[in-house]
Amino acid sequence: MLLLSDPLNTEHLCLLLDSMGYRLQSVEWLRTSELEPQLVHSHVLFVVRKGRGRLTIDYTQYGLRGDAVQFVLPGQTIGLTSESDDLLDLYVLTFDIITNSEKAEAFPLAGEVPIHPDTQIVKLCKIILHCSNSGQSLERFRGQSAFQELLYWIMKNVRLRPEDDPRTALDRSKAYIDAHYSESLTIEQLARLADISPKYYVDLFKKTYGQSAIDYITEVRLNSAKQLMAQSDLRLRDIAHQVGYSDEFYFSRKFKKEIGVAPTVYMKNRRRKIAAYTAPILGHLLALNIIPYAAPLHPKWTAYYYRTYRADIPVHLSAYRFNQDWESKLEALSHAQPEIVICSDDHLYSRERMQLNQLAKVFSVPWRERNWREQFQLIAQYLDASHEADSWLMSYDSKLKSARERLHRELQEDILLVMSIHKQNYYLWPARGMTEVLYEDLQLNSVPDFDSSSHRQRITVEQLTELDCDRIMLNVCQEPESLSQWRKLQASPIWLDLKAVRRNHVYFISSDPWREYSAYACERMVDDLLRQLTASTP
Repeated sequence: MLLLSDPLNTEHLCLLLDSMGYRLQSVEWLRTSELEPQLVHSHVLFVVRKGRGRLTIDYTQYGLRGDAVQFVLPGQTIGLTSESDDLLDLYVLTFDIITNSEKAEAFPLAGEVPIHPDTQIVKLCKIILHCSNSGQSLERFRGQSAFQELLYWIMKNVRLRPEDDPRTALDRSKAYIDAHYSESLTIEQLARLADISPKYYVDLFKKTYGQSAIDYITEVRLNSAKQLMAQSDLRLRDIAHQVGYSDEFYFSRKFKKEIGVAPTVYMKNRRRKIAAYTAPILGHLLALNIIPYAAPLHPKWTAYYYRTYRADIPVHLSAYRFNQDWESKLEALSHAQPEIVICSDDHLYSRERMQLNQLAKVFSVPWRERNWREQFQLIAQYLDASHEADSWLMSYDSKLKSARERLHRELQEDILLVMSIHKQNYYLWPARGMTEVLYEDLQLNSVPDFDSSSHRQRITVEQLTELDCDRIMLNVCQEPESLSQWRKLQASPIWLDLKAVRRNHVYFISSDPWREYSAYACERMVDDLLRQLTASTP
């Protein structure tokens, strides 16, 4: 990405953009509070019309607001959240770069591009939306032309950041925290670095990064402490001093308040270098209050685990589905040198299994012939944590009993259908864990005459009409073809006439946790179900 603070670079940027061709694929006008993490296959442009939010591109967060646009490159992962209870109002434009040269330079804009807000930019987005949805080819051609003009207006209104720009100064102070968290830091000191008043600094930091400066300092210090606890035999006092706390007892109280367990307990659990080879294994270990040394983490494929545990787990393994990156996982494990690797006995290539056994002790969990409870107990037994497993299962069964009562009171005799959209196909019962949680653990009413043991039954829209269930839980694969199919379905008269749709009883479920098969994922499914289906019930 070119630096927009340099006028010469800006001139070079314009020359690069002028040498490229652009073809608009689609444009959407969204009013939403959240966008589930998804992988993009084309260039994407975000233009905010109203509101504020946060856009995560791969591992970096950007502020969504009117004085900036965001460009996402093919192959990146994105996720979106609003910063308030109000919906975020924005345009999402997907486009391709067309070049005749194999050696053409990459699209030079990426991430956040600050701009001077201009009403013409929003007007052009409205025109592009209208023209792109037109049935007339001439109007769609006009939409392509308007997209070119939109890029022009964005470049014309690029806001160069001088060294004394408040956001630039704020970024410098945040980088200072990252580098000097072990020292004594005060708001007054950080405000001086940014050359603004302490009060304005506090307000601007919270508005820009979504958390207070003090909370950010605490987060950086405790994340560093957790890394030290996982990788060394330092005493607690030494760790406290290294991350900026002179008082060991204050550090202990702060750690327990923020993390939920005492640092001594956390250290004891972390000293064993256990590697979870797949996400479901990670889910089983977390239910045992065991945080592994290595595990699959990614902002899309394991979004919840990435957000919650990325600072706790030192070694991040590939989390792509179907074990496509097993060689990179083995390379990471060879450097990490774990004591134990826990994996499932399915989906391992023979060479992969052989190399894995050369790295560490390997405990293989039978996946197809054992249910998640049995898998959970086998792992617990191997790690001498059977008491913790029994305690967790007792708590889970208690939660199930309470959840069943609430759900049966809310749903009564309603039939609940679970479906997914993948590419251009619709499926019933798309995952093993969904079926067991909904129809075995919670004993909800399922679709009659459908075999719940078959996890991928294809179904047509016409068959949905025949079933006409009271409620639908829907999982849409977060990739372009599936999302396009979902947009088509939403416009279908057959879909709109379904009982569940008319009554606003369609509930969206994400792949994480609903496609994962583990103890922790099942508990999260129950929590998600209660949140969605009993939202209006005290």
